Amino acid sequence: MTASQRQSASQGQPAPRDAGQPQAGPPGWRVIRLHHVAFAHDDGEAPGLLGDLLGLGCAHTESADGFTERMLPAGDSYLQLLQATGPGTVERFLARHGPGLHHVAFEVDDVDVAVSDLRGRGVRLVDEAPRNGGMGTRIAFIHPAAIPGLLVELVESPRPEPPGAGVRQAGKAER
Repeated sequence: MTASQRQSASQGQPAPRDAGQPQAGPPGWRVIRLHHVAFAHDDGEAPGLLGDLLGLGCAHTESADGFTERMLPAGDSYLQLLQATGPGTVERFLARHGPGLHHVAFEVDDVDVAVSDLRGRGVRLVDEAPRNGGMGTRIAFIHPAAIPGLLVELVESPRPEPPGAGVRQAGKAER
């Protein structure tokens, strides 16, 4: 216990949280890290401008219905650029708000358990069940009405294959 926590406890006040200390999470799942921050735009020059300005290269590009997703690594997280390419979610966002912050994504250890827990607590969700996302992830969005002013995405990264998975052992005949 830190000195400030001891002092708060002796005064009957709740102990302040220490920044960077793991916090107890909801039962059965936890947030692992900030996965990405998403920026919506309709300007094909944005990726190059950010690359030049911040020295961020594009590690992954993927097209979806109405937008192109570009992932720019920034430390242990990503800057996700969502470029509107036709009718859809990103184009509607841009029509209402213009270019800017679209959402914040947190990597969780089990998106199925997270969605089930949140649904059970009455949290409004965009996705009632996880779905496939970019880069082999599984995702679900918490409705912005649940956290006023912020659209939150939950991301579960693909699990790495255990060592030796999919490797045929020498001397074993295939049947």
